[in-house]
Amino acid sequence: MENTLASGTCTVALPDWDSSRLASRIVHLGCGAFHRAHQAVYLHHLLEISDCDWGISEVNLMSASGQQLVENLRKQRLLYSVAEKGADQIALKIIGVVKEALHPALDGCDGILQAMAREQTAIVSLTVTEKGYCTSAASGELDLTHPLIQHDLSHPDMPKSAMGYIVEALRLRREQGLLPFTVMSCDNLRENGHVTRAAVLGLARQRDPELAEWIASQVTFPCTMVDRIVPAVTAETQQEIAAMLGVNDPCGVACEPFRQWVIEDNFVNGRPDWDLVGAQFVDDVVPFELMKLRMLNGSHSFLAYLGYLGGFQTVAETMQHNAYRQAAFTLMMAEQVPTLALPVGIDLRGYAEQLIERFSNPALQHRTWQIAMDGSQKLPQRLLDPLRQHLRNGTDYRHLAMGIAGWMRYVLAEDESGNSIEVVDPLFTTLQAINQQHATGEDRVKALLSINTIFGEDLPANTAFVATLTQSYLLLCQAGARAAVESLSYGVS
Repeated sequence: MENTLASGTCTVALPDWDSSRLASRIVHLGCGAFHRAHQAVYLHHLLEISDCDWGISEVNLMSASGQQLVENLRKQRLLYSVAEKGADQIALKIIGVVKEALHPALDGCDGILQAMAREQTAIVSLTVTEKGYCTSAASGELDLTHPLIQHDLSHPDMPKSAMGYIVEALRLRREQGLLPFTVMSCDNLRENGHVTRAAVLGLARQRDPELAEWIASQVTFPCTMVDRIVPAVTAETQQEIAAMLGVNDPCGVACEPFRQWVIEDNFVNGRPDWDLVGAQFVDDVVPFELMKLRMLNGSHSFLAYLGYLGGFQTVAETMQHNAYRQAAFTLMMAEQVPTLALPVGIDLRGYAEQLIERFSNPALQHRTWQIAMDGSQKLPQRLLDPLRQHLRNGTDYRHLAMGIAGWMRYVLAEDESGNSIEVVDPLFTTLQAINQQHATGEDRVKALLSINTIFGEDLPANTAFVATLTQSYLLLCQAGARAAVESLSYGVS
């Protein structure tokens, strides 16, 4: 039974199990805010209602901040807090599912590989963002020219990429005669399990064709759809959590109350019964992930670029402007929904209305700048794929075009008042070169469209699309984002 502390409009839930019962059966790569507020929370709730022994070995691979997080988790007995912030109520949970926390600078590559190669490890899960898979956005295949991949091919026993760790850990398990683990992506990628499989096999084939064949025949890569709005942790977030908790928690995260997890039931070495606490196991995740990628993530990107340019710091602020609110809903219903094919009984209008309310939650300070990060990796799935369907069908795509134009204007790295924008994107060097050569006008649109890892060969060759996009971009530059959004005048009632 859940232990709770109450204080004003906040309740604090405390773990009521002995952590010694847990075994590190899941190794998770990428212990970021989203994972801590999503997958770990599902397991936390499962431990509350069952006697399962599934625990998580949290791994951060890259940044200095990742090392600091691991060090902080260790200092506080691997516990951290999650504040679920509704419009009127906050529920604060102390999460007790972490069995160990690792980082290469603290434990070495070998320490992480040994954790992944342990017999008890049944699942390796990932939240490493789109760029962590080191794939080409255009081909979907592993990018063999990627610096991390080149390093991992030269030093396979000292990997740097998530894919490198997975391949080497699977090699160790095969060598020891152990069952493989399931590789489960929880990133916002279309068919994320297939993306992960292609990347892992692409690297394995370069190393050892026999190892690649074993992975192809023995390892499963279930697709998943994950959904929860988790803003980046700020100093204000930590101060708010500390005030509720009575102690500072540098590992704490804030999120919305809503959460959803749809999982392809394809595990080679066992899994927790996440369905007992709200997850949904299905045969085919694709319809659900397309619904989320296009309706939620697509409209989020639309609001991020155009909202930031319009002077709004958060999504909730953006949603207070009626034209933005209406445009987001119309984008979903008129331009994203027609590209979807969901199982019978799914209420897409209800889903869209729920998204509008979630976006409008004033308790979530979800920054438009945060959502705008890594746009070159996000555009193809969120806006360009549905756009292509409209081009094939000859149907209207004006909101999609405006969202793409918003990205093009945003990556100019200067807002409408002449202030610089800190654009965070793996292709920033390419974007910066285009900005220097084509600062304004139609030529800049064409130069950005020439990045075929984003737009492919087909979109720059479609003259009708190029004309519509250029018109939207020029309107943004001349009239500003708010006026451009207001020009998207028709609605869905």
